[in-house]
Amino acid sequence: MATNRPEISEKENDYLAAHEDVVKRVIERQPADEYLYDLAELFKVFGDSTRIRILYALFESELCVGDLASLLALSPSAVSHQLKILKDAKLVRFRRDGKIIFYALDDDHVRTILSMGMEHVEE
Repeated sequence: MATNRPEISEKENDYLAAHEDVVKRVIERQPADEYLYDLAELFKVFGDSTRIRILYALFESELCVGDLASLLALSPSAVSHQLKILKDAKLVRFRRDGKIIFYALDDDHVRTILSMGMEHVEE
């Protein structure tokens, strides 16, 4: 059974041609899959409320594991575990002062991500 298809107008044809250009441009600018995978993994790190609490505490000040454990009412081992994940994701850095290790946000990008996330949530 043949389907009757009305002719498309010149305006519709122009739209379709322009749309094809947009799709081609999006495809050309799409990052490689490995970058998108890495980005998804980064956002997974932000998917845990304990890690977010740690990041917000470090937003204010450089702190050691004991300070974070006390501040967040968590065990030092729980804080250390979460800090390792944050450190592996390059969201926090550390420095040693004698036997004490102090943690801080890795750079201003982390501050920006947290600030923008909070702005988005508050809208």
